[in-house]
Amino acid sequence: MSDLTFKINAESASAAKTIVKARNFEIVVDEPESLGGTDSAANPVEYVLAAFAGCLNVMGHLIAGEMGFKLNGLKIEISGNLNPAKLFGKPSQDRAGYKAITVKMLPDTDADEDTLQEWMHKVEERCPVSDNLQNITPVKVELGKPELV
Repeated sequence: MSDLTFKINAESASAAKTIVKARNFEIVVDEPESLGGTDSAANPVEYVLAAFAGCLNVMGHLIAGEMGFKLNGLKIEISGNLNPAKLFGKPSQDRAGYKAITVKMLPDTDADEDTLQEWMHKVEERCPVSDNLQNITPVKVELGKPELV
């Protein structure tokens, strides 16, 4: 199969607010007032958790179908903890990102426990967002030149 390429474009609306264009969609990213924003949208680290939940949901339903059981619904609870020291330019031995992320999958189904354990393993293994969070992904950040109008 050929690779799929996903792209977004983003522009700052203020020091704490970003407007992101993804295909035909606009995503607003903001910080809570306590972090200098206007609290008009989720912040970047909340969107990481939201992206993870969205991916787990898609994969959960897809894989349930492949395994031949009905998934009537799926609730997903995700939490992560991080030390904000680096974010605020303070010295810290902790990394800037999440130290740990905990996921609880609550499927509405009549599938038995063994089937659900196999399902959950496959969901985690095949979810691209889970893969990005659990493995090193090469990232290259470059300085571009603004376009002249």
